[in-house]
Amino acid sequence: MAARLSGPRTLALVAALALVLGGCATGAHAPTYPPVGSTPQPAGDRTGATRAAVVAALTAAGLQAGEPGQPYQPQEGPWFAAAPRSTIQVTIPGEGTPRFVVLYAFDSPSDAAIAGADQASYVARGPGAIYFPNDSRFTIRILGSTAVFFTWSPSNADPRTQEIETALDTIGTAIAIPR
Repeated sequence: MAARLSGPRTLALVAALALVLGGCATGAHAPTYPPVGSTPQPAGDRTGATRAAVVAALTAAGLQAGEPGQPYQPQEGPWFAAAPRSTIQVTIPGEGTPRFVVLYAFDSPSDAAIAGADQASYVARGPGAIYFPNDSRFTIRILGSTAVFFTWSPSNADPRTQEIETALDTIGTAIAIPR
């Protein structure tokens, strides 16, 4: 025979279940960073000077740089994820896969430095580290109120990809990646 569900214990159980289920439903709509479905705004002129410096450094290294032929957004910590950005596509002669350098615009040089340090922690030790191959190399440079981000993996790229990293090392100030 079936037991009858009534009494104070049953009411407490039903109330607890309702709270748990209600909490799950509320959590699904809780804001995320950035909000679900949002796309970071293009940086426009805010990254213009840094873009010119990056393209000049890449060109001086004999690399072709220009507008991306496809959308690209790397794994990012919260500061980078919310920032307006622009992307530069870099082509290694003879390699079919383009590489991307992302420029992030911030309100001040100190905000750019904080964001760069946050990204360095994110890719090295934080939850973002799981998204990159173990041998990934990261370049984070600060130039004025912009941050430059480039990543590559020697096991998954043409060895000449390091030329991008070397060219970027000539601009701005480096953010050290914790090991």
